[in-house]
Amino acid sequence: MTQNPKESENGSAGGDESDGSEKSRSRKDKVLHTRVPAVLDEELKRLAENLRVPVSNLVRTFLEDAVAAADKVGRLAEDELRTVAKRLAEEREKLRKLTQVVRPSPAGAKESDRSSSSFSEGLGGEVFAGVLGWQPLTVATALQCHNCEAAIVVGETAYLGVRDGAGPRVVIDGKCLPTKA
Repeated sequence: MTQNPKESENGSAGGDESDGSEKSRSRKDKVLHTRVPAVLDEELKRLAENLRVPVSNLVRTFLEDAVAAADKVGRLAEDELRTVAKRLAEEREKLRKLTQVVRPSPAGAKESDRSSSSFSEGLGGEVFAGVLGWQPLTVATALQCHNCEAAIVVGETAYLGVRDGAGPRVVIDGKCLPTKA
């Protein structure tokens, strides 16, 4: 029998393609040519013979399984990444809530809050605005008190203004440190 040059790539002859059979599906398949090492060719042929299937079916099954496995691994990795990202977002939100400072409203402020705000206003206003408290420190370089402008020498104790947010560095000496009213 001579082959018709118009036969499909897989060697099947004409016929009705709309019958939905395996034959029509195979006509839509593509032929893939590839080079493989001789050792792999021998192993594929041996395995195909043991399983009593054509080498092409064995290779097709391997490729389909490999693509399906890669797809599944990709989906599992994406799911894991989404889970980790969600957990990070939750932890970040917890940290954000923990670090937020609750500030009392002026109407609900305690007397000590009012005296400290008047203290900061008495110290020169804007430089001291936003200072929450004073951290003692031993001076390592000569400084000047931001309130009275007195010299603070190396080795003396001074007080660093601790802020809730950004602002200029403020250092005062012990004489200018606020006390309870």
